[in-house]
Amino acid sequence: MTHKYKIGNMTCNGCLSKVEKALNSLEGVKAVVTLTPPEAIITMDKHIPTQTFQKALSEIGSYTIEEIKGNEHKNHSGCCGSASIKSSKVDRDKGIYYCPMYCEGDKTYDKFGSCPVCGMDLIKQPVITVSEYTCPMHPEIIKPEPGSCPICGMDLVPVQAQDNDSGYQDLLKKFKVALLFTIPVFVLAMLEMIPGNPVSKIISPAISSKLQFALSIPVVFYATWMFFQRAWTSIRTMNLNMFTLIGIGTGAAFIYSIVALLFPSIFPEQFRGHNGQVFLYFEAVTVILTLVLLGQLLEAKAHSRTNTALRELLKLAPTESTLVINGEDRSIPISEIKKGDVLRVKPGDKIPVDGYVLEGTGSIDESMISGEPIPVDKIKGDTVTSGTINGTSSFTMIAEKVGSETILSQIITMVENASRSKAPIQKLADRISRVFVPVVIAVALLTFAVWIIWGPVPAYVFAFSNALAVLIIACPCALGLATPMSVMVGIGKGAQNGVLIKDAAALERFDKVNVLIVDKTGTITEGKPTVGKVKPFGSYTEEDVAYYSASINQYSEHPLAKAVVEYGKSVKSKTDSISNFEAVSGKGVIGYIANNKLALGNKQLMEQINVQIPESVEREVKHEQGMGKTVSYLAVNTEIAGYICITDAIKKTSSNAIQMLLKQNVQVIMLTGDNELTAKAVADELGLTDYKAQCLPGDKLDEIHRLQKEGKVVAMAGDGINDAPALAQSDIGIAMGTGTDVAIESASITLLKGDLQGIVKAKKLSHATMKNIKQNLFFAFIYNVLGIPIAAGILYPLFGILLSPMIAAIAMSLSSVCVILNALRLKNINL
Repeated sequence: MTHKYKIGNMTCNGCLSKVEKALNSLEGVKAVVTLTPPEAIITMDKHIPTQTFQKALSEIGSYTIEEIKGNEHKNHSGCCGSASIKSSKVDRDKGIYYCPMYCEGDKTYDKFGSCPVCGMDLIKQPVITVSEYTCPMHPEIIKPEPGSCPICGMDLVPVQAQDNDSGYQDLLKKFKVALLFTIPVFVLAMLEMIPGNPVSKIISPAISSKLQFALSIPVVFYATWMFFQRAWTSIRTMNLNMFTLIGIGTGAAFIYSIVALLFPSIFPEQFRGHNGQVFLYFEAVTVILTLVLLGQLLEAKAHSRTNTALRELLKLAPTESTLVINGEDRSIPISEIKKGDVLRVKPGDKIPVDGYVLEGTGSIDESMISGEPIPVDKIKGDTVTSGTINGTSSFTMIAEKVGSETILSQIITMVENASRSKAPIQKLADRISRVFVPVVIAVALLTFAVWIIWGPVPAYVFAFSNALAVLIIACPCALGLATPMSVMVGIGKGAQNGVLIKDAAALERFDKVNVLIVDKTGTITEGKPTVGKVKPFGSYTEEDVAYYSASINQYSEHPLAKAVVEYGKSVKSKTDSISNFEAVSGKGVIGYIANNKLALGNKQLMEQINVQIPESVEREVKHEQGMGKTVSYLAVNTEIAGYICITDAIKKTSSNAIQMLLKQNVQVIMLTGDNELTAKAVADELGLTDYKAQCLPGDKLDEIHRLQKEGKVVAMAGDGINDAPALAQSDIGIAMGTGTDVAIESASITLLKGDLQGIVKAKKLSHATMKNIKQNLFFAFIYNVLGIPIAAGILYPLFGILLSPMIAAIAMSLSSVCVILNALRLKNINL
């Protein structure tokens, strides 16, 4: 069972860690705590009183805990003063921003800025909104709601919504400014290096130095000042990161250059060049900062690209619908639709909300849910889903689920939350970063000292330049991006293929799964009885058996009777009225057509009405029953006319999916509540050797416990309410999207199409994502491992090779570009 609690007096990440640790120390408790809002989601094996949680929290501080019931909530302010925005439409239209490094988990902000922990630019979550409507023929007509054009009478259409990311645009503007001033600084510095310095005849070294200083001011104090702010934030909060190194390195070089420009006489001779001027680093500072800014710009653009899947999902949502009132059609915004409304869906329209067909028929493109391009025919009573597209006919529907209740809204919310979650492997990168930055600073100081003691003249210049290069090339920018980039792309890719992953942890753990528990009904099979075989005897034909069976069953409410009637419709069998209809409990049904007495049921019913079953027929029936099928005899008057086999058909994709999983060394075990004969028949058909029949929900739970104690990583796939406990206990719960809401809520992964082929896709996606993350970590580390010693000057004694700070900045930026491009490759994998 899972409950949500409000936590009081929790003000920072330190509080969060203490509270989460205290709650998880209780036996049978799994707690996930968030800072904004200050809440805990607690999953427990059995009910635990709130007082027990309160006692555990009181031992570590003055924290309070209170269960949230109903829809209490929502917006709170975090300890950093920014309001967290969740899912209300008003707030969402303002914009939701989050840190790409996920420093505070899923905390979000309502305006653009820098992360208060690491200083990174916040990323805007893509939102598509429509607030204005226009005429396609007269674009000057703009109205706040749908209607008709006052000029030509055409229906107004939504103005194309824009999803501008102000963060990216701001960075682009700053980059242009930085580039505009950096180029002349770089040119002036390089001209001074020409042998004989002919430029000095036009511009003296003193004037050139002052020009470089003046031109560098807009770069440092406007275009890239945020880097120094982030560096200070990282030092103040002791969350050392790439900006710590950038801020210390370029800040030291800039201050040094200003002092050298204004007070050159205080520097010794070894700090001076051939022209007597003290070496300045204005060009290095501006070039390095501009390159880092370029890296940030590329990252912002890449984050926009990784959200393509979510943006496409958002675009599936229609903006308006046609409401039918008293036989008249009226266009209304989708936000005004209420449960029970009658809506008209015209050819080419998107289905506005979830519901069912009231009148008419439709051919619906459901590829956004199933991934299948073939349209699905819908008739009266069939369900339709928001965001799917109607074909060439018109129909009316009843709205059943609106707003956040629709499948499309739930998909969007799941993808949003999962994309912002942090994978366990990210914790490794975080721990490395915390140790890595102090080590790099120590290496830079050691480099400075070694070059002063043993370096050539001018030793101080070499020492300063190499120490600066160490600080720059070691920036762990790529290390921070390695996991989040791959997770966002991977989860988006899964959503596009009907595999909804709740969080990054599930995406990572699924790669380690080596046992898959599957339910039978609704997971391996279709989950509903269907006629699998019709066998006539004597002078009777299959058409006769279908006719008599469908006719007598049309008055029965039994699920098997419904399957027979549906079969009759599928073979276009006619039905006639039945007289003297009688349902015999536990045996079958009896009735008359004209003067013919009909009986459809089991062997006990045949014995009751004195109908003899030939031995050969009984052998056939026992064989069918041995394959797990339910068999009903049909008797006309006093003789057997045939029998009908009813079965829960195995989904066409189940066998292939199971075989593919077995080839990947995943043990597949079927646990079902059905009888032994049925379970064995299904297992034999699928080639499964591991199965258990007559399992109660508790039995499934116990089996998962047993496997986990053996060290197995267990995934459970199911679709019913009875599967919810097992789904929650398993390492990875997988719910069929066609199943119950309870099962979906208990699972980590939801398969929209509702078949096992989705598990194969999820396994491929998980493996590809983890492989991609490891590649990214390699790209991040290889630059540092190779670059730091070279920047420190290890190759200088043998080869005379040194790495200038500018080249170090280029190498650092390249590591980020490699990580970004590699993560985006996940969009192209074939699931």
